[in-house]
Amino acid sequence: MNQVDSATLNQKFGIAGQLEFAQDAGGLVIARINNQHAQASIALQGAHIMTFQPAGEQPVIWLSPAAKLVQGKSIRGGVPICWPWFGAHASESSFSGHGFARTVPWQVVSTEALADGSTRITFELPHSSIPSAQWPHACRTRNIVTVGKALTVELATENTGNTPFEIGEALHTYFAISDVSDMRITGLEGCTYLDKVGVAQSRTQQGAIQITSEVDRIYIDTAADCLIEDLGLKRRIRIAKRGSRSTVVWNPWVEKAAKMGDFGSDTGYRGMVCVESANAVNNVVSVAPGATHSLHVTYSAEEI
Repeated sequence: MNQVDSATLNQKFGIAGQLEFAQDAGGLVIARINNQHAQASIALQGAHIMTFQPAGEQPVIWLSPAAKLVQGKSIRGGVPICWPWFGAHASESSFSGHGFARTVPWQVVSTEALADGSTRITFELPHSSIPSAQWPHACRTRNIVTVGKALTVELATENTGNTPFEIGEALHTYFAISDVSDMRITGLEGCTYLDKVGVAQSRTQQGAIQITSEVDRIYIDTAADCLIEDLGLKRRIRIAKRGSRSTVVWNPWVEKAAKMGDFGSDTGYRGMVCVESANAVNNVVSVAPGATHSLHVTYSAEEI
């Protein structure tokens, strides 16, 4: 079946009144979910969640108004999947940073209307999308997305071969906030982190995270929930994770955002912050033959 054909996808996987597929002007196929709880959109390229907005509320997931929806290019905002490595490849500088999963086609393998009114869609990374020179291991990788009152994402990697392999990974989630000066992130107090701004060095988090300049940090050995407390929107976003031992916090600030060119206005960086559930640096995961590792995260919003 041609998974790029939106008409065929609608016939096989569409759910009346909840889920339909459409082709974007740039050629990307987008799954659009609109149920009683929320609206969401997901690109089949990268199985990339682009938007999530609970009914009657402000968006939880940030998508840049200048995001480029182009085949083979990562989308600025949403929930990019970093897999099977995070950051630069350990030995091959020519390989794409954060792996290849976010820029290649994924397949829809199932959809389901759940009893509570939520909608679930499961994507699989086909072998044809995996560059064997970069990833020679036998595996099956799925991204299972459930859109309801909360947004739940499960990135599952099954080792179908005979030898173990290591993966680094992250759900590189961009959150919508009122203004970076009106929010703080809690849950990482006392954690050790690798500060990647300037000369990389190890530090310890003191108190809540407040952002007043470029931030690029990998917090290690932490499975804790994180909370984004947004005073401007008078809400709290909870990031509850399992199967993750790292958390990455990122905001490019003025100069880097301007160089990227797809943040929208000159102040686009002020309306977002990335809090990424990950397994990175010394928290990479070894997956034994026959085993499955799952990175499971639920994003929910509540009033303060």
